[in-house]
Amino acid sequence: MRETYDESGAASRLRVPVAAWRWATASGLVPAADEGPRLWSRAVVEAADAEAVRAALRGPAGASWAADRLTEALGEPRRFRPRVTASAVGHLVRAGLLTFLGGEPAFPDVHPDQVAALARRRDLPALLDRHVPLGPDQAAHRLGVRRTDFDQVVRLGWVTPVDTVDIDYKRHGGWTTVPLFSAEDVALLPLTRPSVDWHGLRTLTPGRRSPLAALTPDPHGEARLLLAGIARIAGVGRAAVVNWRRRHPDFPAPAGGSDVHPEFALRDVVAWLLAHDKIAIPSSVPAATLTVRPSLGAGAAERLRMDDPLLELTDDPTGQDQVSGWMTDADADTLAQLATATAGATLARLTAPGTTPLAVPDGLDVIDRFRAGSGGLRVTLAWPARLRGTASPRHTGGVIRHGLPHTATTTWCQCVRHACGGITPTPHCADHGRAIEPVLEWHPADGIRCTTLRHARTAAPSASGA
Repeated sequence: MRETYDESGAASRLRVPVAAWRWATASGLVPAADEGPRLWSRAVVEAADAEAVRAALRGPAGASWAADRLTEALGEPRRFRPRVTASAVGHLVRAGLLTFLGGEPAFPDVHPDQVAALARRRDLPALLDRHVPLGPDQAAHRLGVRRTDFDQVVRLGWVTPVDTVDIDYKRHGGWTTVPLFSAEDVALLPLTRPSVDWHGLRTLTPGRRSPLAALTPDPHGEARLLLAGIARIAGVGRAAVVNWRRRHPDFPAPAGGSDVHPEFALRDVVAWLLAHDKIAIPSSVPAATLTVRPSLGAGAAERLRMDDPLLELTDDPTGQDQVSGWMTDADADTLAQLATATAGATLARLTAPGTTPLAVPDGLDVIDRFRAGSGGLRVTLAWPARLRGTASPRHTGGVIRHGLPHTATTTWCQCVRHACGGITPTPHCADHGRAIEPVLEWHPADGIRCTTLRHARTAAPSASGA
């Protein structure tokens, strides 16, 4: 009588699908192999509950279905995130994050409950970067640049292939060998190459020549850094790097230079910084949130998202403020409809990195929107700087304090200056006299009204400061 079973034999003995036995062993429903790699004893197999093994399977689900579920979990917009592909599911299986239940190893069947659990993990983006390599088009998307710009990155030797895959492009010449790149290496480029204007590179319109085309590959064949360069990558001072080198015996040895100015291989330095938690792989981009409503209060407020925002606030009250970033088509269309409405739109609240929450009572305008070569939609929104204010902390939103001065200030001005660049006039300021503080108030019934947009000027104080 048979005393050991492989997974196929065990499934046949219990009269369940092989996928069901695979899932039962992966989920702990049956004991692990006890007679060698993927071999079970007769006692273990006969002790298994066939009905429980069959009921636990729930599926299996195809790789394409799993890829779609993981893509949905990444959220929208995915300006710096390519879609998860069926082949990526194969990489996740090989990494042990999903269980192979059947099908082709490159495009495996998996358990839907396990996919759902993986989709709920907050570190899903980091797991994808760590375990799923990217083709050239996907790498360009992950970096947020055009494919032609990424080709220049490869020419310069900033990233090198870690694997290849053969793909049958039936309409474009048949089988083609495509290089694969580490997603972590690609995501780290803005950190490891801080001299590159990545924001400018990501906002190039189609047809423009890549600025990287003017650069030449490193003469050493690999990038090298001085201590100051390492400090710049890690965001610390040079003295901190000197201390790391002295205190950590595993700090990379110099690859060249001199005793006074040693040079270190960039790849070795980055590996050390990652291992010692001095830097982290960027797994997400900063985002801004906008709450926009019709100016006359007729209609519900819309909450919109803007990825990788660039906020430009002018010091000139007669100028314009601008904010630009990547948006979904649906959010961009909603914003355009509100801004072009007859009554205009109110920016009840703008929350962006690096500034206090802002608000604008009127004058919002979409001044630019273009689609980059890798598929992102970038939108630029502008408004009169003189209307900018600080947003209300209340849930209803609205402007509570004006952000820009309406009169010039002098060196003896004692008004309070705010992080947004504006001032709050004080009654005791010699330059502004007993000025009326320009406060904008929110009235839920009628929208936003400004109590005053200017304040009185008095003569300049005497030399004694009286």
